[in-house]
Amino acid sequence: MLTWEKVIEHAAKGDIKPPRRVEKSEEEWRQQLTDDEYYITRQKGTERPFMSEMCELFEPGEYACVCCGNMLFDAGEKFDSGSGWPSFTQPVEINAINYLMDTSHGMQRIETVCAVCDAHLGHVFPDGPAPSGLRYCMNAVALKKVSR
Repeated sequence: MLTWEKVIEHAAKGDIKPPRRVEKSEEEWRQQLTDDEYYITRQKGTERPFMSEMCELFEPGEYACVCCGNMLFDAGEKFDSGSGWPSFTQPVEINAINYLMDTSHGMQRIETVCAVCDAHLGHVFPDGPAPSGLRYCMNAVALKKVSR
């Protein structure tokens, strides 16, 4: 189980090698993604809170990266954080997500990106429920729900 200390360690020292890599040109990403998906995932944008129905979906399944299909989260780790963005307590695999120090906007945060294609997903915070205490606050536009 990942903890806040491990997340900080990964952000500071580097991440675990992903199972594969997907690399495309900016033009290829633009052709594949909608304008919103491109803005969020490739330009590190943030969607407005409470704009997605995904916050209220809790049925079984998994959530994958909208860019490359890398499995990121299991619905069993999803919870209602009240933040306005889909929130999870753990990634599906330790090497599914990479962590980067983010000091933009006058804050210190940990950015989460897809380990396979570097898509911006959101941020992780140490204010989630037990036992991990983590809250992966994700942009719904960066995720696609995959049924089991």
